[in-house]
This record gives sequence, C-alpha cells and structure tokens, in this order.
Amino acid sequence: MLEESIVRLCAPTLVGMKTGSLISCAFSGPEDMRCAVCRVNRSLAKKGLRILPLRNRNGRTLLYLYRPAQLCRDLRDSAVCRLLRERGYCMGSPERCILQLRERLRKEGEFPHEIGLFLGYPPEDVCGFIENRCCKCVGYWKVYGDPEAAQARFEKFRRCTRICWKLWQQGVPIDRLAAAV
Repeated sequence: MLEESIVRLCAPTLVGMKTGSLISCAFSGPEDMRCAVCRVNRSLAKKGLRILPLRNRNGRTLLYLYRPAQLCRDLRDSAVCRLLRERGYCMGSPERCILQLRERLRKEGEFPHEIGLFLGYPPEDVCGFIENRCCKCVGYWKVYGDPEAAQARFEKFRRCTRICWKLWQQGVPIDRLAAAV
C-alpha cells in the first residue's frame, strides 16, 4: 500500500520538515500506479503535498513526494540556482526543473547528484557530494558542511518517523498525519 510506504519512508516530508522524499514502489501495472498516485494526490493536496512518478525501472516506480511551496523557496536560493544552472537546468519554474530532473533520471543509469537539492538537502552538502570530497558524517545524506546541525536534523527526522509510524499503526489516516504547511 502506497500510503503505508509514505508514512514509513517519507514522514519528514509528510509533516513539513523536509522539502521532498523519494520512494520506490512496485505496482501491478501502469493503471494501478496511476490510481494510487491520484488517490494520494487527492488526499494530500489540501495539505500542500504532491506526489509524482519520476521513472519506471525493473518493475518499480520511483516516486517523488514533495511540497511545491517549499521547493519553490529552495529553488530561489542562490547556491541552489548556481548548482542547477551548472548542470544545465533552466530555472524558469520548479515544475520545469522537475521535468528536467525526470528526463535526466530516465536517460541516465545513475541518479543525478543534484537530486539532493530537490529533497531539501543543504547546497554545501550536495556540492561536496558532487565534488566527491570526504564527508564529515552520514545520515539521511552525506554531510560536507555542518555535521552538528545535520545530526540534529537527522534525529528530528528519526523521531518524526517513529511518531508517524506509531500513529499510522493506531489507525490515523495519512491526511491527518500530514501537516498543512
């Protein structure tokens, strides 16, 4: 069930602590995937969330759960703009950037390193990953900037996930878990 996977794997995005999350799911077919994505979008749109399929590979669909308003803010950051422009993105709109990311995911065998910018990772950490420097710590992503701030965020994400999962298991629906941000 897609909703259960979202709660287990995307809770920080669900509650508004993170811009976006990626989730890989198997569906019985394209129609099953479309129905599941539409159902989740209907349920979460009023909370400022959207889910999009990015690519299909090996019987699985990579989905992007994100907060469009947060992504729009993130993409206004000068360091984010610079990194994306260097990788050939046209910075006209967040939607256009997502389409370009989707195209890169479908054409390339590996994940484009700039994908972290679409997930709300700090630009200095994405830049460090791209430059293949030695990281200072690893959690939800590799940290090249401020490890103390990152560790604090990682702990908040872990706590959020535990709480959301417990509430989900108690029967709280996904639209009530999602924060309107």
